[in-house]
Amino acid sequence: MTEQPGPERETAGHLPTSSAAAHGTRLDPWLGAYADRTHGMRASEIRALFAVANRPEVVSLAGGMPYLDGLPLDVLGEIAQRVVATRGLQALQYGSGQGDETLREQILEVMRLEGIDAHPDDVVVTTGSQQALDLVTRIFINPGDVVVAEAPSYVGALGVFRAYQADVVHVPIDAEGLIPEELESTLAALSAAGRPVKFLYTVPNFHNPAGVSLSVERRPRVLEIARRYGVLVLEDNPYGLLGFDGEPRAAMRSMDADGVLYLGSFSKTFAPGYRVGWVVAPHAVREKLVLASESAILCPSNASQIAISTYLSTCDWRGQIKSYREMYRERRDAMVGALAEHLPEASWNVPDGGFYTWVRLPDGLDAKDMLPRAVTARVAYVPGTAFYYDGAGSDHMRLSFCYPTPERIREGVRRLASVVAGERELVELFGTSASVPGDVVQAPGPDVA
Repeated sequence: MTEQPGPERETAGHLPTSSAAAHGTRLDPWLGAYADRTHGMRASEIRALFAVANRPEVVSLAGGMPYLDGLPLDVLGEIAQRVVATRGLQALQYGSGQGDETLREQILEVMRLEGIDAHPDDVVVTTGSQQALDLVTRIFINPGDVVVAEAPSYVGALGVFRAYQADVVHVPIDAEGLIPEELESTLAALSAAGRPVKFLYTVPNFHNPAGVSLSVERRPRVLEIARRYGVLVLEDNPYGLLGFDGEPRAAMRSMDADGVLYLGSFSKTFAPGYRVGWVVAPHAVREKLVLASESAILCPSNASQIAISTYLSTCDWRGQIKSYREMYRERRDAMVGALAEHLPEASWNVPDGGFYTWVRLPDGLDAKDMLPRAVTARVAYVPGTAFYYDGAGSDHMRLSFCYPTPERIREGVRRLASVVAGERELVELFGTSASVPGDVVQAPGPDVA
């Protein structure tokens, strides 16, 4: 009987002998066959935490998961039944690569809250805004091309840029967001070096991870600098409607329809499980985005799109966003209050929206080195190094207040403060918090809080 051809198998003492696998290992016989771009791919530091952070005894101040208990699940169940009963054949079938037209029209209504005036044809529905990031990067970036991004920057975007072998150059931010003077000097230096920039990536509202917002005064200045240097702006705005005070800020896309690609999502204002986001782009860019999306997924989920469309047309989605804002404001207050009580030696911003607080540790402490001991103490966070392309940011941590209850937030910060106190003692004794003799990480024990 002739064996069917397939991957060459390892035998005792022998590696596969095909040319594609000649440089492989016992663990991965196809190591030599991968594309070059895979070598820069890294596991997300946040995803790596999920297995531990989701354990009930651990207070997770790490992940940016929306708190969904306030959703009207009974109403959503009725919507799901209605969709299947009345539009089931459409919902369960393939759809348009650009997305459902009715939903695209409703997305325009959502974006009008931030001053965006667009046409349904300008919108491409995606599988979450993360896919939109991937599509934009795919159609613009060749290996070695430059992307300018804030420092720090969203870890999911950095992962995409790394996967497409972009060279990310960071520009610092402060309490008012991206610093225009720093952006201009960075673009000027890159231009002088003959390194054109493909786009500027920014999270202008309630920044992830820093929690700050680009001030109203700076927005036109940033856009003017980008236009002058011929740089496209990629505006990633999942948190824009989740401000705690006042009306939503005008989107950068509302000020420049041709120079800005706008990314939006229902993951933070409704529910992430539907995986529906979108990108708004000029006509020529939009056509390429649709082609890229079709090559990747054929079309976004009809069932998810129709469910969200039905929700938008039959439920008080503005009221739901209002309740989210009030709930997250209460959690923000719990976070900053607990930091003031338990960690006064650290420093942090007080965000006026979104999900995150950006905390600077006392001098000499390393958030990444400290993390295993924090998990032992049954509290989790994300080290600042996750948000820099070059691994900087070890003196910072991102604390998320969106998911835990206020009581759990306060307890988590209390546990974190005890870890910081222990780290400071280690630094005083050994001059560093890393590789201290006898430092053994144990699995978290039962939650006694």
